Amino acid sequence: MRIYRTDRGDVVEHDGECFELRGLPRAAGAWRAHALDELARGRAARVADPRDGALLAPLATRPGKMLALGKNFRAHAEEFGEAVPEEPLFFNKLPETVVGSGARVAVRAWYAQRVDHEVELAVVIGRGGADISLEHALEHVAGYTVANDLTARSLQGHDRELKYPWFRAKNMDGFCPLGPCFVPREDLDLADLAVTCVVRHADGATEERQRASTRDLVVDVPHAIEWLSRHLSLYAGDVILMGTPAGVGPLVDGDTVTCAIDGIGALVTAIARPALT
Repeated sequence: MRIYRTDRGDVVEHDGECFELRGLPRAAGAWRAHALDELARGRAARVADPRDGALLAPLATRPGKMLALGKNFRAHAEEFGEAVPEEPLFFNKLPETVVGSGARVAVRAWYAQRVDHEVELAVVIGRGGADISLEHALEHVAGYTVANDLTARSLQGHDRELKYPWFRAKNMDGFCPLGPCFVPREDLDLADLAVTCVVRHADGATEERQRASTRDLVVDVPHAIEWLSRHLSLYAGDVILMGTPAGVGPLVDGDTVTCAIDGIGALVTAIARPALT
């Protein structure tokens, strides 16, 4: 099952067919049961493929908080000459940075340095808690989507040299595309899903820059939830980004970035920005 939010209303894709989905609850943890109930009662009319229209971010409300793992793929840490942290490394993304699939992200005119793509698995919390046990961690997950953790890389490097946090490098407008849809936890096995990022340039040339598997995660979803909830409470609607694989690279004006994860779909983002200096 996949649930899409569009400018024409909400849609559920089930068994290869798409149906209108009315009355979607605010809490993502209730979406699967609501969709199944609507389908069982025959109240959901067939509709066109939602990907033919304008997609919204796949959440009913703005996330309460977004927490992201750094260096959670060994090869990504190594491409920056670093080791995997001894403890999970988290930073925060502002909820205001969220945009949907198909959005155009315009980098501020004053910033003419490197901006990178970072494809990531995004975990949507469905039930909050503190000190969540590893055994029960997945019970707190509502579902999953795809994220592109856009990063002002040159700015990040500058701030790291000054021992400042990465905050501004990770939180420019539009720097957290999410989509294209929401997949309930029960409908996705995370054991070995391909994670990819392809960049198409304005001249039509295409590069596959990132390819890995969810099996390559250093800290998996249950361990991330267990560790995070030891330090701060998690709430329904919070989002956790699980880190990016190796292959991050710069984006230029006119690029289109496609971040994809098997079983979820393809998140597409257009980039508008000043020329690199």
